[in-house]
Amino acid sequence: MTDLVPTTTPLHGDSEVQGLLFRPLDLLNSYAPVFLIAFTVTLLATPFVRKIAVKAGIIDMPDRQRKLHAYPVAYLGGLAVFLGVIVSLMGATFVTRGEAASLKVVPFSVVIGMVAIVFTGLADDIWKWDPRLKVAGQLVAAAALAIEDVGPRLAEGALKSVFGSPQDTLFSIGQFAVHNTELYYWVGTALVALFVIGGCNAANLIDGLDGLLSGTTSITAIGLLSVSLMMAMTERVEDPEQSLVGMRVALSLALLGATLGFLPYNFNPAMIFLGDCGSLLLGYLCVVIIMSFGEQGQTELVIAGLVIFGLPILDTILAIIRRKLAGLPFHSADSNHIHHLLKRSLGGVKIAVFALYGITVCFGVLGVAMAATRLLTDTRVLAIVSLAFAFFAFISAIAIKVARQATWQIQARNMERTDVDAAPGAASRDTA
Repeated sequence: MTDLVPTTTPLHGDSEVQGLLFRPLDLLNSYAPVFLIAFTVTLLATPFVRKIAVKAGIIDMPDRQRKLHAYPVAYLGGLAVFLGVIVSLMGATFVTRGEAASLKVVPFSVVIGMVAIVFTGLADDIWKWDPRLKVAGQLVAAAALAIEDVGPRLAEGALKSVFGSPQDTLFSIGQFAVHNTELYYWVGTALVALFVIGGCNAANLIDGLDGLLSGTTSITAIGLLSVSLMMAMTERVEDPEQSLVGMRVALSLALLGATLGFLPYNFNPAMIFLGDCGSLLLGYLCVVIIMSFGEQGQTELVIAGLVIFGLPILDTILAIIRRKLAGLPFHSADSNHIHHLLKRSLGGVKIAVFALYGITVCFGVLGVAMAATRLLTDTRVLAIVSLAFAFFAFISAIAIKVARQATWQIQARNMERTDVDAAPGAASRDTA
């Protein structure tokens, strides 16, 4: 059975639009080796990476506040995940069969971004880089992604209804005219930078319990893969070598295989952590896939991808609000992230992680339903967007309430200590 189906649709009398539609199951079978390679390489590489980390002294020490593990744990796991992803993507060129082999697997710009992100995270794990250097490394990855023009196409899809087509004039002064092309380019470039920095740091913030980020990313990858396959089924491909259909499917499978290969070592009780190298990489890969949903300017599909990636986004927004209310800088650490609150409320790491897996599944179902409604029925998705917003806001309200209650309890305890110290006889007791 062929992997793609040539289609011809009449348009305006005798003119026709020709393209290629992929059968989802055939496309999935064609790229299945990518998943197997990523899973196997990560599964085998993780113990060796752990040995290297232990010998080099790259160990994460518990502090009983934010770092809740019971004993020192190596944290170069992101290097094993990177090996699994990069080897599987390189192998995709040789193992993909059928008509799908004509598709571009992963653009070189995405690989450059991966290397930049991994180097940035690895340097921070080993040498504890300044946060500004970490942001600089993420901007390098964003600059590499801007080569693919996904950002400008995404901006065009979001702004076209307001400003018009790229050829339209934005404004003119005498002989000088600025067209929408320039607007879409710069707005698109800014969107790419925002997605990369936001996605990488959101994933980094949620990585606080054994198996949390690797497990939730596996669930997220399944949701992103589902949307990618639906897009392949409904989106006509006129030039397979330029289309991102293959990249979306291959990258989703590589991400899924690598995180599942790492999860047995990372689940509670963990023997190795992802570190910044791994958390930044997983966030980067997720946002690359999400941005590629806007290849043809489909803003709704990008929103659906962000809903699937909802848990890290939710935790980041709550961290910003929480630290703003407390008058603290954003980069300051605290122990009131969603996973910390659930761990204290539910009384254990495993049950908190499983609860967050469940929340991630809910976000995934909502995002996939949103994309399916748009792709398969071509109707408005206001009802699903409303449901996703309500779910998002409900969890946010509960998390903010619990975090504020914890702050008030700490303030009350501090006031009690102050009152005791100021009580009559305290000075004489201290003297005695």
